[in-house]
Amino acid sequence: MKDNKIQNIFNTISKDYDQMNDIISFKQHDVWRKKTMSEIFLHDDDNVLDLCCGTGDWTIQLAESNPNVNVIGLDFSENMLKVAESKVKHLQNVELLQGDAMDLPFEDNSFDLITIGFGLRNLPDYKQALIEVARVLKPGGHFVILETSNPNNKVVATLFNIYFGKIMPLFGKIFAKSGEEYKWLYESTRDFLSKEELKDLMDSTGFTNIKIVPHNMGMAATHLAYKPIDYDKTV
Repeated sequence: MKDNKIQNIFNTISKDYDQMNDIISFKQHDVWRKKTMSEIFLHDDDNVLDLCCGTGDWTIQLAESNPNVNVIGLDFSENMLKVAESKVKHLQNVELLQGDAMDLPFEDNSFDLITIGFGLRNLPDYKQALIEVARVLKPGGHFVILETSNPNNKVVATLFNIYFGKIMPLFGKIFAKSGEEYKWLYESTRDFLSKEELKDLMDSTGFTNIKIVPHNMGMAATHLAYKPIDYDKTV
């Protein structure tokens, strides 16, 4: 089962994940997330869900951006959540839960904003995950995906694949003793949807006003969308 494999991978690399994320992306993940946050507007008492929250970086950023919002970080890796727990102790508006992004333990129309950062590509069924997001997102609610992407420029794409296919697993082996796990992370990026395909999938699952914000010549991209007020009529 793909989900068991991924859960084991993230449980294995959890201790070194933050350091490796900084090394592998040259801390660009912070830049991409900051740029994405400039597209998000939180209001007091908003309920926010950060899916595949991992070690909690985006969860923390969302909670700190407005102390009057309620943020839930959900992930299926208990070891990643343990790292996140150690990082959110200073925040009173954060709750961390272990759960399945494709079978969310929430009632319909529960959240004003749902985010997922660098997690969708690791799920066994992208469409089912989006269907679940649409179910628990309030009508008019905001959905934001930040994910790695394959550059459109052929030269950049070649360099991207060399780096993530050869150098990243080597870094994983040297710094985290986890070469095979980081090889999988490259494979999940390589096989993920293009920016346009992800937009089409979001459209087919009922989201509207979809906006794509590319980062670093398309090495990553943010997709922003809304759940229509009359969602039931669109799907």
